[in-house]
Amino acid sequence: MNKTDYNLANKKWDEDYFLSVRPEVLGMWHTGREVDLDDAVQYHLAMPRMKNTGRILAKAKEEGRTCVAFRGGVATKEGQIELLQFLQDQGADLLPATCDSYTRNLRFSDVEKGIEESIKKGYSVLNGYPGVNLGVAGNRSVVESVRLPVTCKHGSVDGRLLAEVTFAGGMTDFNGGGICFNVVYCKDVPLDVSLKNWQYVDRLIGYYAERGVIINREESGALTGTLVPPCISLSIGIIEALLAAEQGVVSMDISYGQGGNLLQDIAAIRCLNVLGDKWLKKMGYNDMVLTSKFDQWMGAFPYDETSAYGVLVLGAATAALGGAQQTIVKSPQEAMGVPTKEANAGGIRATKQAIGMMTNQKLGIEVPGIEEEMDLITQEVNAIINTVYDMGEGDLAIGVVRAFESGVLDVPFAPSVRNIGLAMPVRDDRGALRFLDFGNLPIPEKIKKIHRKKLDARAKKYGKPVDFNRVVEDIYGISKGYLVQ
Repeated sequence: MNKTDYNLANKKWDEDYFLSVRPEVLGMWHTGREVDLDDAVQYHLAMPRMKNTGRILAKAKEEGRTCVAFRGGVATKEGQIELLQFLQDQGADLLPATCDSYTRNLRFSDVEKGIEESIKKGYSVLNGYPGVNLGVAGNRSVVESVRLPVTCKHGSVDGRLLAEVTFAGGMTDFNGGGICFNVVYCKDVPLDVSLKNWQYVDRLIGYYAERGVIINREESGALTGTLVPPCISLSIGIIEALLAAEQGVVSMDISYGQGGNLLQDIAAIRCLNVLGDKWLKKMGYNDMVLTSKFDQWMGAFPYDETSAYGVLVLGAATAALGGAQQTIVKSPQEAMGVPTKEANAGGIRATKQAIGMMTNQKLGIEVPGIEEEMDLITQEVNAIINTVYDMGEGDLAIGVVRAFESGVLDVPFAPSVRNIGLAMPVRDDRGALRFLDFGNLPIPEKIKKIHRKKLDARAKKYGKPVDFNRVVEDIYGISKGYLVQ
């Protein structure tokens, strides 16, 4: 057995083992001592149903509705309450508690200093919300200050203590995963380590589920802020869902980041639920409610705010037309740095306006191009996931580690040394994302030929060779007002 496979298996942790690990996790910072699972379960059961993220998303799926969500966090409890009440009043459907970088990296002493300095200076010197340091009571104060669900967003490869404290604090959603928060956010964290960290988080969510409390797991996709073809995002998202389901997670959304080509993006959104549900049922997981999340463009934005609104509105329309249950909104100030709350509100209102106008409008397979894209994505995703299972000899967790070592799973432009980085995306003549180089992705040859044919069409149409220069152009294109040229 490969040395990185040691002590890793895609097998549900039994409750005794899970509970035996908890004291070490809760001891990572003193607020861990505040967590009482029995009390936390009763707290959740007493909360209004409208404050539960999983229930909101499940209802949105039933009604064909797209919820609007955001990212945002500040250093103090009072500041976070002010921010969330403002976003709630501006029309958000789900509210964020996006954690700071120190929290993400378990530097809780530095977080404490940041909170103290923020109080002294009267503004947040942390770049997010200190979910662990505020403790159970602090988190409950934030949750109780609003009528909507509060979701914990963080970017941490080890979110175990954060999950314990924020769940006990009343939050009903936790984003990330052992894959997406490793290869996209970290330089050199072994995948077996991150996968085990997230088995803990998922088992904790499963523990709550066994007692009637639904906590949604929000997968975050392969969001490198560049060009990520649909098959990579969807393969990783579905794999994360399968791993989570094994530990007892019953509510989860899979993320897809906007590529820019309307038909391809709609096809990808539609494939999220269809393929995800098929794989869950195929592997015997019948209890999970799976929903789709669409992240508005994660790459470079135009500096001009009115131009940036154009990007936001296209993203909003795409989410609605594709039937996503949730869209994560950006702001018109993305190119400037951390946006003001007023800019965030502008992004929410623009997105809500576009989604409202798209109500009862959907684009399906009858539209030329969508069925073709769905068929391509389906074949690519199935080929990748089947190969990952084969590499793990039936164990998906082990397969993930081996797949990244070999490049069978490969996220373009990811910073992790665990990611082989051979797959290279580029746009075709319509701006859809294809592969300039497939690396070691196990894509069938007949599908590769289709990609090459579409890239040849771009070269012919624009009179320029499709090479790495085009890749660079494509990465910056939206920020300069075009998709492909």
